[in-house]
Amino acid sequence: MLVISRKKGEAINIGHNIKVVVVNYNKDTVKVGIDAPKDIDIYRAEIYQEIQRENLKSMTKQDILKAVKEGYTFKEKDKKK
Repeated sequence: MLVISRKKGEAINIGHNIKVVVVNYNKDTVKVGIDAPKDIDIYRAEIYQEIQRENLKSMTKQDILKAVKEGYTFKEKDKKK
């Protein structure tokens, strides 16, 4: 993981078409703005994890075997749900 410092209003570019800007911050929270193409999905981590769990629940055995073949690794907490 790359860790860098930015001040309010400063940005980070990811590739040629994604820009992350520090919009505001306070003691416990940092607000960031993300400028990316519309075809790029952007989720908060906890929302993305919930989507993955729901997708996993709806998979058939064949889907799961295919995912394993393709290298998907199931987290222990995902297996239990």
